Amino acid sequence: MTLDYTQARWNTDEDGYEPLLSEKSEETIDTDDVPLPDDLKRDSLSLPELSEPELARHYTRLSQMNYGVDSGPYPLGSCTMKYNPKFTEDVAALPSAGVHPDRSPESVQGTLELLARLESQLARIGGMDAVTLQPPAGAAGEFVGILIAKAYHESREDERTEVVIPDAAHGTNFASAALGGYDVVELPSGEDGRVDLDALEAALSEETAALMLTNPNTLGLFEREIEEIAGMVHDVGGLLYYDGANLNALLGRARPGDMGFDVMHYNVHKTFATPHGGGGPGAGPVGVSEELAEFLPSPHVRESDTGYELFEPERSIGKVHGFTGNWLVLIKAYAYIARLGDEGLADASAKAVLNANYLASRIEYDTPYEPFHHEFVASAGEQDAADVAKRMLDYGVHPPTTKWPELVSEALMTEPTEVENSRSLDQLAAAFNAVADEDRETIEAAPERTTARRIDQTEAARDLRLSWQALADDS
Repeated sequence: MTLDYTQARWNTDEDGYEPLLSEKSEETIDTDDVPLPDDLKRDSLSLPELSEPELARHYTRLSQMNYGVDSGPYPLGSCTMKYNPKFTEDVAALPSAGVHPDRSPESVQGTLELLARLESQLARIGGMDAVTLQPPAGAAGEFVGILIAKAYHESREDERTEVVIPDAAHGTNFASAALGGYDVVELPSGEDGRVDLDALEAALSEETAALMLTNPNTLGLFEREIEEIAGMVHDVGGLLYYDGANLNALLGRARPGDMGFDVMHYNVHKTFATPHGGGGPGAGPVGVSEELAEFLPSPHVRESDTGYELFEPERSIGKVHGFTGNWLVLIKAYAYIARLGDEGLADASAKAVLNANYLASRIEYDTPYEPFHHEFVASAGEQDAADVAKRMLDYGVHPPTTKWPELVSEALMTEPTEVENSRSLDQLAAAFNAVADEDRETIEAAPERTTARRIDQTEAARDLRLSWQALADDS
């Protein structure tokens, strides 16, 4: 007898394809004997009915349907899906890390010391004078940075209304500035993909609170005239804000503070290998220059004559998150930095840049903007970038970010990070090139070999189906 595992695992009901439908066994429980008032209970209740081995196998199979960085390369440009070393999980899982956040500072001196050390390390890496660890994500860090800039200007009785942002910036930059109460002035990029100094001069004024800049930018290009840019912003009384999304390209080699940046956020998931948020919990520390330190959120950690203590900076913007931030995420960032050290961090950035350039040299798609650093943006040309991405799934790899930045037509934004070796990069290149040579009909029908086929993405986003119950079950 031959068992058809495909049929056993993938079932189709009358509404269409649904993976693992046969494993969704359930049992209906009668509630007549439940000692609650009738208006507080249902007539009956359907619950999953699985034995422990069935349950374990179900979730194992479910995990195998998903692709993650533990499965293979995850080259989402700008998102920076770095591999998360397992030793950091072990450190965060130590019993001594399970500290209740309401304990007194005197009883958690080890915790406060670690936070103080991490603040110091991040400040040194970024060339900043002080750091807060409170923000729970990169986007939250951006917003905190904007609030600090706002508090700074208000303390000088200097009401400013505008934040300048390049057209290729991350969308959260625009959102953070608007949420902070500022009007957004969009800055067009120059022909080389970098900041156009003439356009910048026209955009800057006495209304400018800050210029938000990513360096290298979203095309992977380093702003070669960054010191001149900083001077122009400071000359009108504005602040220079560093979006830390691409700090992975600079680790141990260049520091935003040395370039003239006044405030920055760190994406610890992109740079220091903590788990990528997906809504949280995450962490997005913010670093500032000395003149902005008095506006940092409270509480802040500092060393005193008797140990470590929490205090409120003189003109603090207040609390932006509970307690001292997402402690266990911060432990992982600290462990990663401590394990690599200065040489390891510099080596990580070097390999990130090398890997991006190696992969770009191996693919057939055109890369219009060069020279780049840790990521590159290729163009799918006459092909639809979204179709290219779906077809790459059939070759067993995760595709890059698509359709952005809009400076590149049918963009394929790619960042392999430093962890990939030449074999996995060659595998990615082979997938790129295989799709590049295929006809429109083939890629428009993709993916064909994945658990889920092509879906209506708009409908899927608006009508999430996350229940264990069958799709046809309206209960």
